Amino acid sequence: MTLKLGYAVSSLIFLGFFCVTLAAQVTSKRYHPFIYWAVVVATTTVGTTVSDYLDRTVGLGYVKSSITMLCGVLVVLFIWRRVTGAIEFENITTKKNEVFYWVTILVSNTLGTALGDFVATTTGLGFERGALVFAGLLALVAAAHFFTNVPDSTLFWSAYVLTQPFGATLGDTLTKPHAEGGFELSRITSSLVITGLMVVGIVLTDRRARRLFGFFARKRV
Repeated sequence: MTLKLGYAVSSLIFLGFFCVTLAAQVTSKRYHPFIYWAVVVATTTVGTTVSDYLDRTVGLGYVKSSITMLCGVLVVLFIWRRVTGAIEFENITTKKNEVFYWVTILVSNTLGTALGDFVATTTGLGFERGALVFAGLLALVAAAHFFTNVPDSTLFWSAYVLTQPFGATLGDTLTKPHAEGGFELSRITSSLVITGLMVVGIVLTDRRARRLFGFFARKRV
């Protein structure tokens, strides 16, 4: 929007970024946190621009595009199950499973963007209350993980779908005008701040994981 490239061109740009980062991730011999999270960022940006293209340029609207993307997620999961025999989300050890994993996340993020726009605009809740709605839904998924026997794979993909509209409504809260319930910050400033927070989070969690790995390695010795 700021560079006035349009949703179609932006989608192609971010799709290229997704393909590059996905290739780096799939061909990597071990876990690299910044490569992994680069693919995550790529899926969110492609998902956002593709969703906006379908909603606004093609004219599907939030309801039709949400239903279309929900069917897309279910189709990808169905094909994944048929091809590999199981839908993985934790111990992914084959390139085939990893490709299915990232494609599912990509389609899930596209669904999440449409869902977030629908709740924030079509229902009239606005971006702040929309963010609260999705935060509450994520809390329910977390509670289901601890207090119910719902399969972890179902909860994982439910949570992943919800993270995108939660992030999208929070992002819109930062950038939208005051008249629309936002803080009217520039998109560039908001993007840089969020990127900085992500980098700090990645570094801290990676250090914690390394410390835990070292601790358990010493315990085994």
